[in-house]
Amino acid sequence: MIERAAAARRAALDSLFVGDQHVSPTPYYQNTPMLGRLLAEWGEAPAGCLFLLPLWHPVLVAEQIGTLAAIAQGPFIMQCGLGWGDDRFAAMGANIKTRPSAFEEALDMVRRLLAGETVSSSHRFRIAGASLALRPADPVAVWIGASAPPAIDRAARLAEGWIASPGLTREEARVQADLYRERCAAYGRTPGVIALRRDIYVGGSSSEAQAVLQQALSRSYRGMPAEALIAGSVDEVAEQFRSFGNIGYTDILVRHLTNDQPMVLGSLERLAAVRAALA
Repeated sequence: MIERAAAARRAALDSLFVGDQHVSPTPYYQNTPMLGRLLAEWGEAPAGCLFLLPLWHPVLVAEQIGTLAAIAQGPFIMQCGLGWGDDRFAAMGANIKTRPSAFEEALDMVRRLLAGETVSSSHRFRIAGASLALRPADPVAVWIGASAPPAIDRAARLAEGWIASPGLTREEARVQADLYRERCAAYGRTPGVIALRRDIYVGGSSSEAQAVLQQALSRSYRGMPAEALIAGSVDEVAEQFRSFGNIGYTDILVRHLTNDQPMVLGSLERLAAVRAALA
């Protein structure tokens, strides 16, 4: 992860993010300490991490953001989502049935704490007179990951950006982007960042990239349809990215189809050429 963050900086990629997962069946490096380490490899471009808000105490989230924003040289972005999985919620002592309302309550309190307010609550999160001494110097943008229509509506209503799921087909991605813009208009808000997650591989050649893709598909890669995965040469990947720009996406957040470290580092290096082709 450290080597990949450094490679992403050399490639002049636009942002760096770390996800969020709890009680994982495989080893998982937790987001806030990991991002703190990765920021040492990063520069002044935006950075941030995901918080599955119903699984976190809002005061702790706000404190972590305050610390990370102080370390970061550039803007800090808070990605957030509802979270999923009965077992995960049970292990964290959270109620999965109330996650939408818990999400909105937590997000409101985090924002108020980061703005310098003293916050008390007797609802799902019981808080008395909480405030932060360490707060970001600049406002923290919020991007909400959402796929179901009510969640996309929530992102349009509450956030500065929306993140579409990585498993969407091209048509599903188009429909959801249209819905997000429609809901922003309904709330009188200008759409902000419209980001799409994609699992990718940029090969040294088209044939190399296709071999990586076929290997991933042979393992039923994350249960995603083949159409949702992107693999190809620099020009081929740039063309696929461009097609998503044509339907309104402003950002593509990438994860790699392979975990082979030299291959991932090579793909990240070639992303510099993809980015240049799109500029």
